[in-house]
Amino acid sequence: MYRKIMGFLEAWKESEHRKPLILQGARQVGKTYSILEFGRTHYENVAYFNFETNPKLNEPLMKTSARLSHTYFISYRRSDHRNGKTLIVFDEVQLCERALTSLKYFCENAPDYHIIVAGSLLGVAVNRAKFSFPVGKVDMKTLYPMDMEEFMLALGEDDLVEQIKKCFQTDTPLPSALHDAAMQLYRQYLVVGGMPECVMQFAETKDYILVRHTQDTILASYLNDMSKYNNLNEIKKTRLAYDNITVQLSKKNTRFQYKLIKKGGRASEFEKAIEWLCLSGIVSQVYKVEQIKKPLENYRDIDAFKIYVSDLGLLCAKKDLAANDILYMVEEINDFKGGMAENYVNVQLTINGYHTYYWESKRGAEIDFIIQRDGQLIPIEVKSADNTRAKSLKVYMDTYKPAYAIKLSAKNFGFEDNKKSFLSMPHFVSEINIATVTLTENVGVIFFSLFYA
Repeated sequence: MYRKIMGFLEAWKESEHRKPLILQGARQVGKTYSILEFGRTHYENVAYFNFETNPKLNEPLMKTSARLSHTYFISYRRSDHRNGKTLIVFDEVQLCERALTSLKYFCENAPDYHIIVAGSLLGVAVNRAKFSFPVGKVDMKTLYPMDMEEFMLALGEDDLVEQIKKCFQTDTPLPSALHDAAMQLYRQYLVVGGMPECVMQFAETKDYILVRHTQDTILASYLNDMSKYNNLNEIKKTRLAYDNITVQLSKKNTRFQYKLIKKGGRASEFEKAIEWLCLSGIVSQVYKVEQIKKPLENYRDIDAFKIYVSDLGLLCAKKDLAANDILYMVEEINDFKGGMAENYVNVQLTINGYHTYYWESKRGAEIDFIIQRDGQLIPIEVKSADNTRAKSLKVYMDTYKPAYAIKLSAKNFGFEDNKKSFLSMPHFVSEINIATVTLTENVGVIFFSLFYA
């Protein structure tokens, strides 16, 4: 399956300033597959070491210096590793602190080696008991679940992806039949999500029950991690917080509230649990900004935030929603549609490298997302259906007068009042160069992954 991470890895391989690369991410996002596929297509040899399946690898590392550790690994295979023809891979590196620390030696004393290590986002972040992290001596990249564009390509919808890009670039609506097809794919993405194994299963079988079984297995592994890495006193709190996140996404006001986890709940009681969930890559926080000024990070309110789940398929599985409920958007899930659409957009933006915030006026006007792109602060309003009335966005536009604004809904591409300052897009749009356009109300939420272009 095509993954956009390949472009990053190719650039890393050719860089004159290449350092050992740490590819981190939540469980099951495709780290190992992506690395090994990259090695297969770009190197003559791959020297692969897995610290989970071969725990004996830890023994020589824990007993030797970084220099000897490097010698041990390189002698493990008898090919010439310095000629750029061999990719050295350390997998599940969070299980061996020494292996992570040894990357400093490779950077300083053996820069000719091409080394990529893979580890869980949480393990790499917190599993530092004896050895220091090689700060400044490694390149780092986070891998996320597949975005909407990758999902469509995995299903063989290459022509539709190109047609969507063409219509966006030429400011023309999609033919209604193609728009309907894209919206159907969007709803399928909500059910299946972007976990590579789930996407592969769906592409091969179209079996939602099989996909749901895999999603349940992934969710179970997340629960196991809570016990593995978390303090015993925090396990219960973390599970309570995790279970409540999906509940709060069904509220009209999706701002996260500790008191909804349990009666009388406070930040002091649950903030470590939220931090753990964020470090694990299971969820992400979106903070409110009090002022629309650059950099947005300086104006965030640390006490006001929303929490979104990192994968739409896992979100629907966690809520035990039947596939048909999502595919046909039945009335019974009306309370959840808004939160789900917001979650989708946040996932697509995060995957493609955007830091997201939200804005709220003193009188209650709210903009779902504020992002920074090419020096511009861009407001994004999300609508779950084709109702695109957005009073809050008008308040924002009148107050801050941005270069353009974006509305995402179930409608087709268009511009409000035929003005390029107000671009409307459908949900399924991804890889869009928003620096050159503004969105109207009929484009929507589906393809938002295209924003990276």
